[in-house]
This record gives sequence, structure tokens and C-alpha cells, in this order.
Amino acid sequence: MPQRSRPLRHSLRRHQTISAYLFIAPSALIMGVFLLWPLISSARLSFYESSEFGPSTFVGLGNYRAMVGDPIFRRDLLHTLVYALIVTPATVGLALVFALMLHRQLRARAFFRAALFLPAVLSLGVMAIAWGFLLDPTIGLLPHWLAPLGVSFGKGKADPTIAFVFVMIVGIWKNVGFYMVMYLAGLATIPGDLYEAASVDGASPWRQFRSITWPLLSNTSAFVFIMATIASVQAFDQIYSITRGGPYFSTETLAYLIYRRGFQDLDFGYASAVAWTLTLIVFAISLGQRVYFSRREINY
Repeated sequence: MPQRSRPLRHSLRRHQTISAYLFIAPSALIMGVFLLWPLISSARLSFYESSEFGPSTFVGLGNYRAMVGDPIFRRDLLHTLVYALIVTPATVGLALVFALMLHRQLRARAFFRAALFLPAVLSLGVMAIAWGFLLDPTIGLLPHWLAPLGVSFGKGKADPTIAFVFVMIVGIWKNVGFYMVMYLAGLATIPGDLYEAASVDGASPWRQFRSITWPLLSNTSAFVFIMATIASVQAFDQIYSITRGGPYFSTETLAYLIYRRGFQDLDFGYASAVAWTLTLIVFAISLGQRVYFSRREINY
């Protein structure tokens, strides 16, 4: 009997293995064509002087040396870091505040949740038109409302000193609802009896947040911070939609520099070198955050 069952088990295992590979094959094919191959191709291009016209020429690390010595690259790198350092904590902080407010039983809670999440699914064209009218210094609602308080919008998005602030505000507005949903999911997993025990002991709401909510949200915060940082470092869509990197390149980040050099100047080699540098920056920041938060991970 065991001699008959062994070939049967072997045949069944082989059938399951083939079935598993067949299920994976479509996803693997799509990822290979649209993700892995472009990555390999861009890595190769970063070592070539390549444009739309004429054959590519191997230049070794020439594109990377030109990038390091390029003041435009250093300027856009600074813009990217400033954007990430301001937008990431602001977005995550507001998402946590809104999640704490909307986790409670409030009237029209579903409406406010949907309203805050709506920007995450809006199209870029609609977003650009709406914010263009909203921030316009002559006909915009925000300049009109804030003028009595002495807040001036200058020339609006045409002012180099204000345009970057506009882009950051839109970046925060666009993503805060998405991260709020993640925090709401994290808050739903915290046992309610912990708050009941803390209330019986006389703990204030602030003490409950410090001792229960924030520590037990550490895993969610780790994921949200990493996702928000990656989105901030790769900021492109709101810049393209609202300012096109202007005025006078005051809102141009590394992601927009890649687009401009690759698809406008057709300098594919230099654009690929900047793209891989940005990829390594994102990887280093994500790895550092992962190590930092893993030491504070809590299982309950």
C-alpha cells in the first residue's frame, strides 16, 4: 500500500506545483515586462550617452560625475529634501489627528471620512484646476478669506517664494486622507478594555494617548512614515499639474528633473543616472526608517 501511495503523493505534489506556477505566471510576466525590464534598461542607460538621435555611446560613470558637478542637480536635491522634511511629518501628523477625531462616535462621521479621503482618488487635471482657482491672488477664495487677516498671496503660483509653499500644501491635502484611513485601521485593532481600565485608574485622555494609543500604533506609524516619505521624495504629480517646476525652477524636484531631462531634453543617460540616484536615496531612507521603527515594534 505505501508503495502505491508514494507515486500518487508525488503526482499530486507535482500537480500542485505546476498549478502554483501557472497562477503566478501572469503577474510575473507583467512585472517582468513593465517593472524589471525598465529597471534593467534604465540602469544600462545610466552608463551611456543616449538621446533619441544617433547611437548610444558608453561613457562609464560620466553621467554620474556630471550629475555630482551639476548645480541644477544639487539645487533640486535640496528642494526634494526640504519638501520631504516638511510635507512628511505634516501629512502624518494631520492624518493621525483626523483619525483620532473620526474614530469616535460623531454625527456625520462617514461623510467627514469620505470628504478627507476624496483627494486621494481625484484626478490630477481636476486637482490642478481647482487649486489654481482657489489660490489665484485676484479671484481665489483663500486670498479673499485671508486678506482681512493680513495674509498676502503675492503673485500666487507665479511668485517663486510662494509657489513651493503652494505645492507642499497640495501635497499634504492630497495624501492626508489616505494615511488617515491607515491610522483608522490601526486604531480599530486596539482593545477597548485598555481604555476602560485606564479610565478606572483616572488616566486623562492625554495620558491614555501617550501610554496606550501611540505605543500600540507604532507598527502602523512605521508603515505610514515609510510610505509618506517615499511619496514625498518622489513628488511629481502636483508639481507637474500646478507649476510645471516653475517659476524659475523654484519648485523643481529630482523627480521633475528626471522628467525634464529625459522627456524634454531627450538626455536619457543623464535622466537615468538621476533616477537611479533617487532610487538609492529612497532605499536608504526607507531602510533607516525600517531599522528605527523595528526596534520599537510592539506585538499584542
